[in-house]
Amino acid sequence: MSYTLHGLLFCMTQKRKLHLNAFMRPATIHTGGWRYPGSYADANFNLHHITQFIKKLEQGRFDTFFMADHLAVLNMPMEALKRSATPTSFEPMTLLSALAMVTKNIGLIATSSTTFDMPYHVARRFASLDHISGGRSGWNIVTTANPDASKNFGIDVQMEHDERYRRAREFYSVVIGLWDSWADDAFIRNQKTGEFFDSKKMHILNHDGKYLKSQGPLNIARPVQGRPVIVQAGASQAGRQLAAETAEVVFTSQPTINQAREFYSDLKSRMIKIGRTPNQMHILPACMVIIGETAEEAQERREILDSLVHFESAIASLSIALGTDASRFDPDAPLPNIPETNAGKSSRHKAIRIAKEEGLTVRQIAQRIGGHSSLTLMGHPEFIADQMQEWFETEACDGFTIQFPYLPQGLDDLVDKLIPILQNRGLFREEYEGTTLRENLGLQIPKNQFFQ
Repeated sequence: MSYTLHGLLFCMTQKRKLHLNAFMRPATIHTGGWRYPGSYADANFNLHHITQFIKKLEQGRFDTFFMADHLAVLNMPMEALKRSATPTSFEPMTLLSALAMVTKNIGLIATSSTTFDMPYHVARRFASLDHISGGRSGWNIVTTANPDASKNFGIDVQMEHDERYRRAREFYSVVIGLWDSWADDAFIRNQKTGEFFDSKKMHILNHDGKYLKSQGPLNIARPVQGRPVIVQAGASQAGRQLAAETAEVVFTSQPTINQAREFYSDLKSRMIKIGRTPNQMHILPACMVIIGETAEEAQERREILDSLVHFESAIASLSIALGTDASRFDPDAPLPNIPETNAGKSSRHKAIRIAKEEGLTVRQIAQRIGGHSSLTLMGHPEFIADQMQEWFETEACDGFTIQFPYLPQGLDDLVDKLIPILQNRGLFREEYEGTTLRENLGLQIPKNQFFQ
């Protein structure tokens, strides 16, 4: 099969299929989801529930289980915080290591920050997870914009936005270098001669850069996949460029199909300019799916969800998105001009754009952001399948990052009712292509930069 991007032709060895990434932290993305009738209120912090979720996802042949993360609790007023289901959650790498033991094929993606960690830590954890899971790990690179997270690491002055991305680029290079510390056949373990590894197949990195220093080598053998799959989610210009240079999966938020096409085209074009092959990156926009037997039933479920969001939670979510205290604004007036801050730019721009385009008051935009503000596909299964197919076939995406409104019903509905339709249309796999995440995503195993 082939597809065209800016007049260039890229050949595919097999028919393109949708990729589905399950966003599972928070397990239910909607702020009111934990209160929805029949939902598990403790879904974020109950290993039994999470184990059942990932088994259901693997039954549905999902590509990945994506464990996002945040590093602060005190990031909103107490009146909002006490109504949030997210203050307690498992540390991602610990949880994914446990889930690797009860699954066989599904990928395991975790977020790890380049701002508050060191490359050696990150390289070691993800290499370990890749070996434990038999080659199913992925690293979601984030720069962490939350100033409350900074305070948990003894940092009072937050690093400037573009500076965080410059550090992240160097951080990535160091992690890749550490993963390549050993040739694939370095460990000979010869019991007769007593030689455990071939010293000629060990590389000492000796990195000394602007932001980071690391001697190496890593004390973990090279990952099963060569390196874990690289995931990135930045939407700013700096974030897009980092994704074009490094990402193999891009998690993004695109509310309309036209905006998604623009983002898709921009990112793939950036890849071409630096010599990367576009089919070695999958762009998977966030999408909350609400399924009903009819459109009316799905709409009713959404209205119930939104009604469960308190204004205190809504205005706190808007404050986080804008990077400023929105509670000081007149709730029944239009959103005022919001100056730039060092907070994340994509969420700020999205909130401002929605408020302006739809003429929303502060209260209304807070309610939207406070519940769920990304793309929502809602209706009966055939209708949702139609929408997914249009996005996929018109180069708006390579699949979707599915966000669940409530659990377990939202997951059961999707796997039992929507997935079979996508499979019958030839849009989604019926069986996994392999046992590693790279095999299932159709991604190449990277060459070791130090040993050919």
